[in-house]
Amino acid sequence: MDPRLSPRAIETNTKREEQALHRLLPRLEKLFATSEDPTAADAFIRRLKREFSFLFQRLLALYGESYDFFFHLEAILTSAAQSWMQRPGELKALDAQREVDPYWFTSNRMVGAMCYTDLFSDNLQGLREKLPYLKELGITYLHIMPPFKVPAGDNDGGYAVSSYREIRAELGTIDDLSQLATELRRHGICLVIDFVFNHTSDEHAWALAALQGEEEFQGYYLMFDDRDIPDQFEQSLPEIFPDEHPGSFTYVSRISKWVWTTFHNYQWDLNYKNPVVFNRMLEEMLFLANCGVEVLRLDAVAFLWKRLGTDCQNLPEAHWIIQAFNSLVRIAAPALLFKSEAIVHPDEVKKYISPRECQLSYNPQLMTVLWNSLATRKVKLFHTSMERQFHIGKDCDWVNYIRCHDDIGWAFSNDDVIAAEFDPVAHRRFLTSFFTGQYEGSYARGMPFQEDRLTGDARVSGTCASLCGLEQAVEQNDPKLIHLAIDRIMMIHGVIMTIGGIPLIYLGDEIGMLNDYSFKNFDDKMSDTRWLHRGRFDWDRAALRNDSSTVPGRVHQGLLRLIQLRQQNVVFSNAETKFVKIDNLSVLGYFRTTPTHSVLCLANVSERPQTLEGRQLRKLGLRKSMVDLVSGDFITATESLQLNQYQFAVLARHHS
Repeated sequence: MDPRLSPRAIETNTKREEQALHRLLPRLEKLFATSEDPTAADAFIRRLKREFSFLFQRLLALYGESYDFFFHLEAILTSAAQSWMQRPGELKALDAQREVDPYWFTSNRMVGAMCYTDLFSDNLQGLREKLPYLKELGITYLHIMPPFKVPAGDNDGGYAVSSYREIRAELGTIDDLSQLATELRRHGICLVIDFVFNHTSDEHAWALAALQGEEEFQGYYLMFDDRDIPDQFEQSLPEIFPDEHPGSFTYVSRISKWVWTTFHNYQWDLNYKNPVVFNRMLEEMLFLANCGVEVLRLDAVAFLWKRLGTDCQNLPEAHWIIQAFNSLVRIAAPALLFKSEAIVHPDEVKKYISPRECQLSYNPQLMTVLWNSLATRKVKLFHTSMERQFHIGKDCDWVNYIRCHDDIGWAFSNDDVIAAEFDPVAHRRFLTSFFTGQYEGSYARGMPFQEDRLTGDARVSGTCASLCGLEQAVEQNDPKLIHLAIDRIMMIHGVIMTIGGIPLIYLGDEIGMLNDYSFKNFDDKMSDTRWLHRGRFDWDRAALRNDSSTVPGRVHQGLLRLIQLRQQNVVFSNAETKFVKIDNLSVLGYFRTTPTHSVLCLANVSERPQTLEGRQLRKLGLRKSMVDLVSGDFITATESLQLNQYQFAVLARHHS
């Protein structure tokens, strides 16, 4: 409910809600009378009654001032009902399963992978043929980058969508996507796709109609006749990509209007103040759900709503939009989950995570503190940040990653950085310098992304292996440096496999793929260093994955052991995570605990052996013999424990 409402307004709205449902039910039942499935109405109406109060209040808060609010409410519910009637029987069965087991995604069986379809397997049919490779790796969650129709040339790596119902011709068809989803599901793998819903490309049918002067479709976007209002907005708007797109508005000469374009001038922001836009995007969302997509990564969630005098990020209405979508999905496609992508202040990231909003969320904070730990060889910032930010409800989960298709940004809370005794500005510059190989003694081979040469601010591009020193080590043909680099890769992946949440591997990292500098040869990529780590999957390298005498084999087999460790131990399934402070600044530690089992995970973030004294182990409650589930070594708390360079250990014990 809108927290700004008075008690009297709440009472009035409750009556309006009851009247609305009373009037709408007969109309929806009449609609279902045309369905070939005589039972179709039962489940829909049951869920509608359960969700209606929450949904009504959210839509009323967003659109209640519209004179035709109830017309739009009926249109939205009609869209949901029609989608449910079109939903395949196999997916309705999945809906029923997921309603019985709503927290299936918190299982230790969940291990994720992500890729660009064309770079991994050429097309969707090829991706189906790579299913044995994914199963061998233990993948149960596959996230493919946007496969949708996009403009030729500039398209932001697929994030400028021209149609949510058409696949790029070189990748296949929408039927291919549905077949992929079905085959993955039958092998225990859920399909994850980005839902780019803050904006469309300027070649989307809606945008093309707007360019033809159709006022209805111009109302789908945020357009202004002159610079007066845009200038007022830009007084408080930060620039997202200042180098290539200064400001947040683009002049479109064909219609003599300024269009809101937060990210790139070919990506037009949608106008969610228009309830028709909400309904159209609901229809696109449910269409993808009916294709068999099980998780939608909601792109750029922070930017959905605009209000003058603010930075137009993380406004309450952005949350209400997602919550209303969530409620409608619970009615029309209950198996579908939302994952938020919010690269914003850590305090804001957590606000998108709830059963009522996004059940899953990327964990950019964990990513950044892991890289920070490697650069500093210290864990204070890791513990400070994770103790404050990691814990969320047991009915939601993090998606933990080392890196993704995007750049690595230093999205720490300044308070956390200061608490770790660093200067926030200087420390971010140090990290960028370290991971771009400019810092003396650095092993990393990354490149800066969106570097501000005046302030020194930048993010970092690079593959996991190259940032961990493998590229440098291979170039120098130094076995010791190669060993160190692989140890770094194993240690940070050990953390994301065990800390709590779904681990997500960017495909190629499991075979230690290095940076691909060929992007510099392509006009449409050369200015975007993120293509450094988006190279074509190296299947020749993957063919060496079972040969432990090769670097790809050592990386692959090491990660496979960590995945098996996770999937074979129920202590990593919906367990509590408790961070513990170790009397060693280079060792991070946390317990994973269930009512019956507990393990202590330890990681040495430095290239030097680190020792934990026996009394420290006893203080942590390790009174009996322990076994390290990673190495197989036995340990007793009466002895000191030495962790080798970058060693990751999981010490198992039973509750007494």
